Amino acid sequence: MPLCRKNQFTQKGFQTGRTGDMMKHFLIKNCLIVFLFLGLIHISTANNVLSSEIKWASYQNGMTSAKAEGKKIFLHFYASWCGYCKTMDQKTFKDVSVIQYLNENFIPIRVDSDQQKELTVQYQVRGLPSNWFLQTDGEKIANRPGYISPEQMIDFLRFIHTDSYKKMNINEFLQNRKQ
Repeated sequence: MPLCRKNQFTQKGFQTGRTGDMMKHFLIKNCLIVFLFLGLIHISTANNVLSSEIKWASYQNGMTSAKAEGKKIFLHFYASWCGYCKTMDQKTFKDVSVIQYLNENFIPIRVDSDQQKELTVQYQVRGLPSNWFLQTDGEKIANRPGYISPEQMIDFLRFIHTDSYKKMNINEFLQNRKQ
């Protein structure tokens, strides 16, 4: 006498025959759907990471875009050998709030001072990094030379974007914000 009969497997919940094949297909199909869904989530997340960078423009394209979009310009001068420029790249320009505020409210332009010396002379850049804030037509608003931390950058961007520079200096702006 066999230890187990075929009926015992079906009574205990084990599937055999045609019903078992249908169950396998059902499980495989659902697993594929889950993996496809997870793959789409991964692709979507990768796209968000890519779009969470500053949308730097060249000088010419940025100036044209600023006029067309009616946005002020953030002009950043840097060089590959500049230590503080690298620190700004790694800290300030990787900060999510800086990225978001710059991309939404300004046209960010990045200029390599070694490659575009005529612009370096035009903007009287004497040290790096050097950061200019410009009107939509390219008129100079203010210059902020040197390293800017993420927190300071947000303050400067808000100060310029809200036109507060027309009514007060940056220290008054910061003092009013704290109150």
